Amino acid sequence: MKKVNCFRCAHFHTTWNPSFPRGCKAYGFKTKELPSVYVFKVTGTPCMQFEPSDKQTSTQGLSTSYFYDRKG
Repeated sequence: MKKVNCFRCAHFHTTWNPSFPRGCKAYGFKTKELPSVYVFKVTGTPCMQFEPSDKQTSTQGLSTSYFYDRKG
């Protein structure tokens, strides 16, 4: 069984609640753990709502203006 990577899912979001920092917009809940892990614990099946996100998740391709210039 292949694990679902919530960080690459369009439904994953970070919350402002320190007790429940991660959330799933598709299922409508917040949790301490990754939402896919919680879904598997509760239902016994892998997450069926995964949709690849079009967000850029790496720093590749970003201009240097996104980073602070460390002049010493």
